[in-house]
Amino acid sequence: MDILYEFQDNLMSQVNDSFFRYLLDDLNWNQRMLAIKGARGTGKTTLMLQYIKYRLKAPREESLYVTADHYWFYTHNLVETADRFYKNGGRYLFIDEVHKYPNWSRELKNIYDGYPQLRIVFSSSSALDIYRGEADLSRRVITYELPGLSFREFLVLQGFRFPNVYSLNDIIKDHAAISTAVLQQLQPLPWFKKYLRWGYLPIFTESNTEEIPSRISQIINTIIETDLSYAESYTVATAFKIKKLLGVLAASVPFKPNVSELSRRLDAGREYIYAWMQHLQRARLLNLLHSSTKGVSALQKPEKLYLENTSLLYALQAAPDVGNIRETFLLNQLVNQKHAVSLPASGDFLVNDMLIEVGGKSKTARQVKSKGNYMIAADDIETGIGTKVPLWMLGMGY
Repeated sequence: MDILYEFQDNLMSQVNDSFFRYLLDDLNWNQRMLAIKGARGTGKTTLMLQYIKYRLKAPREESLYVTADHYWFYTHNLVETADRFYKNGGRYLFIDEVHKYPNWSRELKNIYDGYPQLRIVFSSSSALDIYRGEADLSRRVITYELPGLSFREFLVLQGFRFPNVYSLNDIIKDHAAISTAVLQQLQPLPWFKKYLRWGYLPIFTESNTEEIPSRISQIINTIIETDLSYAESYTVATAFKIKKLLGVLAASVPFKPNVSELSRRLDAGREYIYAWMQHLQRARLLNLLHSSTKGVSALQKPEKLYLENTSLLYALQAAPDVGNIRETFLLNQLVNQKHAVSLPASGDFLVNDMLIEVGGKSKTARQVKSKGNYMIAADDIETGIGTKVPLWMLGMGY
């Protein structure tokens, strides 16, 4: 197993403590089995390595990081690896990209049941349905999701100090005080425009900003051709249709889907179109918005579709519409903060009983003020007043 330890040591030497994703402190690392799901590029690998290096601080022989596509597994399996590791004093096993390993769920179940003193942390693509594997892990694993960066995290990566997160309720009550605190460090609007264009994934720290759209396009292809193809057993032809569907949606988001038309254009049944939309949402390429007056089911047509984040918009469109950018950002941040968001009869979004209308600095409450509880999320303003709050501030929530 020296090969695996050398591989781990090499990766560990490249990790520093200059920035930690918020999830590092939110995870209950004492669980016997943890799953960290997330789209490619969100920082799952770095999160695990930082925990081993800076928080766990166990002796070298007690912790081991492996990636499921390492060539070690051409001739060894996970159970055998865990057995050798455990018998040599191992107690903390970290498995990256488990979705690339055949029979992953059955072998993880065997490891969990057979080595009760071993703690297991594994990461997977967000496209993978962990509870739908060959073996039942539902009673064994606790799952966490790692989304892309919030605007707050983006600013921290730029060297600013924002240790506090601000919930939606904090912003409603104290947005003026929050603006004052932020303005003591920076003018938010120029940084916000950079974030919207290329700041959602931490890959910007290792790329020129001009290269980011092409890197995101590569990530999209990998998600569809590899992650989704594995998770949903796609053929090459199906993967091509999925990419075509995403291209159609990207050209016209926010998109009010005509499923019959999409079915005709893609030469696929309506049930496949519905399923593919769900798959793209689970893979964190789309956000689906349903009506507040209807239930949500796998075969229900969403009222509107959005790309999952604004960096995707800039990667797939030459000049995204500014209104689309604003709505995409806000929906993304609300979803990432675990709010249940739906489409109201009036206004852009409904969160619990609050209507949210999105617009520029001159946006008024004309459409929603007669509906009760509401908020205007206005772009291009540093500070708000009353029910009008700065749009950028909704990115300070995690």
